[in-house]
Amino acid sequence: MDAFLLSDEIVESLAALRPMTATYQGVAGHDAEWDDLSPEGAPRVIDALTSFRARLAALPPSTERWELLARSIARDYLDLELERYEHGDHLVDLNNIASSFQAIRMVFDVMNTSSVEGWNDIVTRLATIDRVCDGYRRALAAGLALGRTVARRQVLACIEQGRVHGGERSYFRTMPGALERSGVSTPELASRLSEAVEHACKSYGALTDWLESDYLPSAREKDAVGHERYLRMARRFLGMQIDAADTYAWGWEQVREIGESMRKVAAEIRPGASVAEVIELLRTDPERCAPSADAFLSLMRERQEKAVAALSGTHFDIPDPVRRVDVKLAPPGSTLGAYYIPPSDGFGRNGTVWYALGDKQRVPLFDEISVAYHEGFPGHHLQCGIQVWLTDRLSRLHRVGEGYSGYAEGWALYTERLMHELGFYEKPDYVLGMLACQMMRACRVVIDIGCHLELPIPEGQSFHPGERWSFDLGVEMMTNLAGLDLDNARSEMTRYLGWPGQAISYKVGERVIFELRDEAKRREGAAFDLKRFHARVLGSGPVGLASLRDIVVAS
Repeated sequence: MDAFLLSDEIVESLAALRPMTATYQGVAGHDAEWDDLSPEGAPRVIDALTSFRARLAALPPSTERWELLARSIARDYLDLELERYEHGDHLVDLNNIASSFQAIRMVFDVMNTSSVEGWNDIVTRLATIDRVCDGYRRALAAGLALGRTVARRQVLACIEQGRVHGGERSYFRTMPGALERSGVSTPELASRLSEAVEHACKSYGALTDWLESDYLPSAREKDAVGHERYLRMARRFLGMQIDAADTYAWGWEQVREIGESMRKVAAEIRPGASVAEVIELLRTDPERCAPSADAFLSLMRERQEKAVAALSGTHFDIPDPVRRVDVKLAPPGSTLGAYYIPPSDGFGRNGTVWYALGDKQRVPLFDEISVAYHEGFPGHHLQCGIQVWLTDRLSRLHRVGEGYSGYAEGWALYTERLMHELGFYEKPDYVLGMLACQMMRACRVVIDIGCHLELPIPEGQSFHPGERWSFDLGVEMMTNLAGLDLDNARSEMTRYLGWPGQAISYKVGERVIFELRDEAKRREGAAFDLKRFHARVLGSGPVGLASLRDIVVAS
């Protein structure tokens, strides 16, 4: 057996143990099932991961390039997954954006709604959602019994989300209408779905009640996770070690440089006005906003189509299944912002950009153009689509596994600036929006490291020099420097504090990709070809940043 066959077996075996992950990945056969998130379910996953690690180590020697990459990916994946259990991370799996609390609800976003079979799976999952909620609750309770809890801020955020999911505005309550519109409804199926929806709302409500009554009183007040855990989590997201002090200092330099660029562009839009005043104009001027959510989605779809048409064959080779990206409105209760869900293995499900717009009646466009390129094409959608497409060189685990945020977010942020280089921001409004997004990611570096390692703001900075980081200072930085509105800034800060190490992956990953591009230009001189460089980066599949450097330099 080689690593490709073993990779197939890893995907299939873990799909049976993690049906939610199977649905996200497009692995068939488990869409009516739930993960066992209980303390009793963890040993079964650990045993499987340990067995696969031993079998991987026993494979005979090989020198074939893609076989070696498949082995490296499998080894890293198994080690990181086991490390998660060894450190008990599954017992503190609760935050405002990327925990099982959200995944249980979000899995329905990617389920089949075009056939009776698909709706039967949805009904079964809804009708049995209490099982996964109960197992998840008992895992959190086990952490609670050990004195291990998440910060109070994260619990409150999840309670707020849970009240939506369990209440009258619940996404679940939109499902009967979706069934009716699907054209496959029957009276019997509609009746079962209505009953299952009520059960799902009740189950989410009960889980939320428990968080409020039992978990919240013991949740820790402190947001910071400390040096050891922070560096461990950062390595998990980046696929490389960082020097926290050096990265913190570099982040501040990025804040300064981007701030200077923002001031120059703001002067083009309204001479004499401050950056904050110009951003307020861009946010409130009806002529610079989409008049409704539907109009906004239409504009974003048009952006995706034009980018694909313009860049295909010139800067990227785009496989046919990757040329389409769906754009949809996220369900109520979703964390504000945009997110992307990749295509399923084999492209049975399209890649989709989801927008959570909150209560906005009008949608400002100035900073959404770069977000569209980041989340869609040529950002996440191109990167994820190509990794699903490369069946001849990437193992199945490599194509559908979670991968590294440093690679994925680094690439997506790189494409925001690339699209500026290629002339796709036709208004200074959009350039300032792109820079504001860059500033937000630079602020993330200093906020994330500074908050979790409890560092002071360096002397000599214009922003609160010498003070210690706090939630309110982070919100102030995101509103004053990055131009976020208050609700988004608070949501962002809650995210950073609950998801340590992830927020830096954007700028750190982008830094590595630009360094690799600069090195390739110096090495190749006049022979350097940007399209070929992009093919090297995307052709590596999602790898750690240390591995990406080795692959790009060697190719």
